[in-house]
Amino acid sequence: MITNKILQSTVEGIAAISHVELCVFDSDGKLLAGTIDDTTEYEAAIENFADSQAENQEISGCQFFKINEDNKMEYIMLVKGDSNDVYVIGKMAAFQIQSLLVAYKERFDKDNFIKNLLLDNLLLVDIYNRAKKLHIETDTKRVVYIVETKHEKDSNALETLRTLFSTKSKDFITAVDEKNIIIVREVRPTETQDDLINTAKTVLDMLNTEAMSMVHIAIGTVVNEIKEVSKSYKEAKMALDVGKIFYSEKNIVAYNALGIGRLIYQLPMPLCKMFIKEIFSGKSPDEFDEESLATINKFFENSLNVSETSRQLYIHRNTLVYRLDKLQKTTGLDLRIFEDAITFKIAMMVVKYMKYMETLDY
Repeated sequence: MITNKILQSTVEGIAAISHVELCVFDSDGKLLAGTIDDTTEYEAAIENFADSQAENQEISGCQFFKINEDNKMEYIMLVKGDSNDVYVIGKMAAFQIQSLLVAYKERFDKDNFIKNLLLDNLLLVDIYNRAKKLHIETDTKRVVYIVETKHEKDSNALETLRTLFSTKSKDFITAVDEKNIIIVREVRPTETQDDLINTAKTVLDMLNTEAMSMVHIAIGTVVNEIKEVSKSYKEAKMALDVGKIFYSEKNIVAYNALGIGRLIYQLPMPLCKMFIKEIFSGKSPDEFDEESLATINKFFENSLNVSETSRQLYIHRNTLVYRLDKLQKTTGLDLRIFEDAITFKIAMMVVKYMKYMETLDY
């Protein structure tokens, strides 16, 4: 269905060009859009015309037109004037709105198809049959972006994205829940992962600026056929969740850059608890004091480089060595040894994951 805002814009545009006043009503005679302030005097004429078999009619100095969708009357259009020129303008205006109906119906059908495709609600044979009917190419490379908005039903963000991708007929914008907007985007053969990230940055900047929406964006992997689009969608969903746990400082997260976080996210909770108990004897890494945690994080940031870490922490090298020795006595892990450092890093990530899962239970 065409929105009243689009109808009003269309009617105002036609009136501005033709210098003829006109209005559009629904099938019950309710005014939807128009350039005539008071339409009360036309109510009886509209009712009579709606009940008649005529497709267009001149009544009381006005031209009336029915606009149909699938052989069912959708709108009634009133054009003020009874001259032949007004009739021609009315026919053209009716044709314009009829064309909008067809376009919006096709968009609605495509939107439903893409939603069902993402959610795996279609059989394989139905995917290809419906794609053919909707003139959607089946062997085009595509990737799925999930744009999570801060507020539910963020219509401004949705319309901004539709405007951004409106010139690209092979891209689709839809929403499958209250907070997430889905972009199914065509990928050109020459595009790289950096190009996909740059597209996400463009979306992020535009939404932050124009729609005033703070968003997070997740990217799936590129797929070669339409039947695999749901796979890219599931990957983007995982990237969104994993990003919240392990990369909360990032606004853009790609599935193929999740690293070890992707593996930890799929671990069962009992296994995580057993691992932490074995490594730390039941003590959690986040129970260490702030000084120790700051030292550990900075040490990892600098790839286990003692000199660079001590310099950035503004402490003497011996002080850092003392802290690392103290940590070794507490945990049995020497972070200067690569294998121990990896174990500790994984343990910290596991604890983050466990805490995140606990918040979902409440």
